[in-house]
Amino acid sequence: MGRSELTGEVAIVTGGSRGIGRAIALELGEAGAVVVLNYNKSKELAEELLSELPEGSVAVQADVSTQDGVDVIFSAADKLGGASILVNNAGITRDGLLPMMPDEDWLDVMNTNTTGTFRTCRAASMQMMRKRKGVIVNMTSISAIRGNSGQTNYSASKAAIIGLTQSMARELGRRKIRINCVAPGFIETDMTAVLPELVIKSALDRIPLRRMGKPEEVAKMVRFLCSDDSSYISGQLFVVDGGMSA
Repeated sequence: MGRSELTGEVAIVTGGSRGIGRAIALELGEAGAVVVLNYNKSKELAEELLSELPEGSVAVQADVSTQDGVDVIFSAADKLGGASILVNNAGITRDGLLPMMPDEDWLDVMNTNTTGTFRTCRAASMQMMRKRKGVIVNMTSISAIRGNSGQTNYSASKAAIIGLTQSMARELGRRKIRINCVAPGFIETDMTAVLPELVIKSALDRIPLRRMGKPEEVAKMVRFLCSDDSSYISGQLFVVDGGMSA
């Protein structure tokens, strides 16, 4: 397994069956954490990943945009002793230009990305306060910082997460709970794999390192923030984008 700085910790990773979420689950598992792996639709991928995680880890199908779904996730964590780590990675896109964007595309994105994060943070804070310790990492996006044409809903949902993170850090620091957020840039995932070549070239031209990032590079930042190596860091935003937003 390698280093085991998170041995004994119970880590929830939402949207953890593929892409960045999968890489985070593997990274935290390698560090010794038992993982509550949340997924919504990718059951086969989640079960396959579960075999690579530490003994005791579980896969939980649930929709974080609903309170019932969040309850299912935290019930599973409670059976393992309660969450001491939460990584909010679940998110969706419903891209479209603002003048033509229907209400449901706005609401779907806000319900999953922002309200879902609020609900999981609220549930995690209750379990972590009982433990008198905890770490939350909320995944946002460089779209939250710079905006992106065709993503007013997504950018707004991710920008809200930054404010949520900073306010929570002020509220919960006295309970020894740290909260930070990570903003990935252009990362190699299923989502970027289907983009037209011209879109990819345009993005690469704006990245000083001239390449897309790898999910594992984002996951290593999350692992750092979940470990005691970052014990005096809270309420901060960490950008992993190859210099794109510099």
